Amino acid sequence: MTGENYFLGFSPASARNRTPILEALVSLLKGDEAVLEIGSGSGQHAVHFCQALPSLRWLPSEVAQQLPLLQANLEAHGCDNIHPPVLVDLQHPHWSSVLPPVELVYSANTLHIISWTEVTSLFNGVGAVLEPAGRLILYGPFRYNNCFTSEGNAEFDCWLKERNPDSGIRDFEQIDSLARGVGLILETDISMPANNQLLVWKKT
Repeated sequence: MTGENYFLGFSPASARNRTPILEALVSLLKGDEAVLEIGSGSGQHAVHFCQALPSLRWLPSEVAQQLPLLQANLEAHGCDNIHPPVLVDLQHPHWSSVLPPVELVYSANTLHIISWTEVTSLFNGVGAVLEPAGRLILYGPFRYNNCFTSEGNAEFDCWLKERNPDSGIRDFEQIDSLARGVGLILETDISMPANNQLLVWKKT
């Protein structure tokens, strides 16, 4: 069985957003980049993007408890341009030290789940692992000028914080400050369906 519904830990959200994200990536990328994905989840994005862009060299990653599920899905559904997944735990400040340099770091729907300490760790590691002129692409909901972009996002933020006070929709201005602190300059901010954004920074 190879249909997407047979992914272990199948994510309906990933199934919905994969097409608009891919359309944006096609317009942004050369198509042959070495990519590190942080928080690959079920691997649905990795598989979809790499099937559409077979010259990408995609390195998926997950935390230890999620890595077996990701490995199983990639063994069942992966393609030749997806490397075996690696462990990335943002609770370890030097997580990037064992990884090869890449031209692109990609992460979707992670910043509002992880703690602020892990968000900071993500940017510090990205600053180290990205090659010169490399890009960081983040997808998900963000706040602007202390305001949510929709009532639905405000409700989602309340739900996130009730579940885990360390999570929540992040302020774009704080995220951009972290990016600038590691030598990344905002290149574009693309509005996406369902009140999400695709943020792209470039390493100077």
